Amino acid sequence: MQLLMKQRNGYRWSAEDRQQIRKQLRKLASLSPYLFLFVAPGGFIVLPILAWWVDRRRQKREAEEEAKKSLSK
Repeated sequence: MQLLMKQRNGYRWSAEDRQQIRKQLRKLASLSPYLFLFVAPGGFIVLPILAWWVDRRRQKREAEEEAKKSLSK
């Protein structure tokens, strides 16, 4: 956070500062794409839809696994 405020306080970012900011942003981006929902405006409204979507995908995988099991018998 101090690094981000550096420019606002009248200082310039050095090349090392910029590299550090990029590194931290990449770490945040790798956490989870679903993290965006919590920081986006109205993200909590979309949360039930996301839960439904993830559950639907799980049910589809389970159905496919059952079909494979029945075919292999």
